[in-house]
Amino acid sequence: MADVKIAIIGVGNVGGNLGVLLARSGFPVRFGVRPGADVKALLERCGGQAQAGSVREVSAWADVVFLAVPANAAVAVAREAGDLTGKVGVDCNNPVAFDASGPTVLPVPEGSLTAALAKAAPGARWVKAFNTFGAEFHGDPSLSGMAVDVQLAGDDAAAKDTVAAIAKQAGFQPVDCGPLRNASLLEHLAVLWIHLAVKGGQGRQVAFKLLPRAAS
Repeated sequence: MADVKIAIIGVGNVGGNLGVLLARSGFPVRFGVRPGADVKALLERCGGQAQAGSVREVSAWADVVFLAVPANAAVAVAREAGDLTGKVGVDCNNPVAFDASGPTVLPVPEGSLTAALAKAAPGARWVKAFNTFGAEFHGDPSLSGMAVDVQLAGDDAAAKDTVAAIAKQAGFQPVDCGPLRNASLLEHLAVLWIHLAVKGGQGRQVAFKLLPRAAS
């Protein structure tokens, strides 16, 4: 699994932390950045295990392309990435707006942002994942002595298996949440997390965890 080449498009808190974690977990990582972007400090955090290049360059090189950009830019960035045919695309983004009551999901005509990406770049094998917790957990997946859950939704079983294996190697616990149509449920789950963290007083050091009942 460590020979899977990973591109991270987006070097904000989510993409940056996740790229550092994946690089330190043994994966070859390249960040897709705009010309002139200063990513020296980010690459130093990767301990020499990552590089940077243009969005198109790193997407062409990679087997798996993680998209961690503002939701309103995601479709345009996916198109900028070029031909993604056969590659696994991982949508880490959420279409969110805020009003006086807190966060809410922005409606997407296709049903979810992941479905919109699948329409814009149909050659890729899209998986919704890594979107239901804060950036702190993208850098450190430990949760009260357990691994934080990564919920996955997508229509390509092999693509989900690949993302699940990456997640597990990096210290997460993958949870298969069904087909691509369920990506919208994960976007709503993300908004619930934001509400609990920001409006509900829970803070950002919480995450959802699927736990079995102990055998009697």
